Amino acid sequence: MQKTSSRLLALLSLLQTHRDWSGDDLAERLDITPRTVRRDIDRLRDLGYPIRTFKGPLGGYRLDAGSQLPPLLFDDGQAVALALALQSAATSSTIGDDAVRALATVRQVMPPRLRRRIDMLQVTAVQAPEAGSDASPVGTQVLVELSRAIHAREELRFDYRRFDYEYAAHADSDRGPEATAPAEHPRRVQPHHLITWRGRWYLIAWDLDRDDWRVFRADRIRPRTPTGPRFAPRALPGGDGGRDGDGSSSGGGGDVAAFITGRFRGTDGTTTDWPCRGEVVLDLPAQSVAPFVQDGIVEELGPDRCRLTLGSWSWTGLAATIGHFDSDIHVIGPPQLTNAFAELATRYTNAATTPPP
Repeated sequence: MQKTSSRLLALLSLLQTHRDWSGDDLAERLDITPRTVRRDIDRLRDLGYPIRTFKGPLGGYRLDAGSQLPPLLFDDGQAVALALALQSAATSSTIGDDAVRALATVRQVMPPRLRRRIDMLQVTAVQAPEAGSDASPVGTQVLVELSRAIHAREELRFDYRRFDYEYAAHADSDRGPEATAPAEHPRRVQPHHLITWRGRWYLIAWDLDRDDWRVFRADRIRPRTPTGPRFAPRALPGGDGGRDGDGSSSGGGGDVAAFITGRFRGTDGTTTDWPCRGEVVLDLPAQSVAPFVQDGIVEELGPDRCRLTLGSWSWTGLAATIGHFDSDIHVIGPPQLTNAFAELATRYTNAATTPPP
């Protein structure tokens, strides 16, 4: 029979991997008697693990979440994954400090063999410059309040600060801002999901005053209290059903990832397709183009030619993006893309020949 300490760890591991266990099942898995199972359950409770006994034909046990955080049991893979995740989160403006402290705590209680593996896996997470140059840190309290309102399905009232580019341009000057600070606009919404997109937090919500879906930057939200009445969740555009992260119904509707992808591509969220999509031939090798087109399609036509199919939120934006390549461009279609190139050509000619004011 296993020693008591190793047996307790094995019992705890089973309780963490399955929601409900009968006493007989635990006894069989651990090769002990049901009486020993009951004694070991009491020992784990003494150590701070909230284990509930539930009634039934055979009776059983369930490991519940408690008011205090008891010692946790991780296998080697889980411990390494946790450490790497915390290292990656260390650059976050929202939870960076907490992630650093949590990593130090986890590392301290690791056995030497795991600690050596973690020390060899030092990761530096670098945030892309465009991922939040105009963003202020989102306080964890704001995220908690937004999440609570989403879970409780309560209407949310908040002040929303619009970004003022003139204000931002002068905010750091020694002479002080030459424009007034961005005004805060009160909003009433039915919150739906809290998401991250390219380093920023966003709230997806139904705007009650505008009678439409809106996506709000979380760092510009200042929640008001109290929250409003409860509401029946409505479906996101697109799709035929929706699920929350825990598998429970979120009121049906489209997929959250598809909706937010479509919104940031300039659609109403019912599709992830770009509103504008065109096809050109470039006098460049396919391998020189492919790394720079993200979700575009590159087809090799020869050693120095390729066909590029690419999307954008506007025809002018698509033409400008394709113009980044140092190559002659042959438009296959559609006509809107040809017209956009003509418009850009006129603008660029005027820019090159018109003297400054």
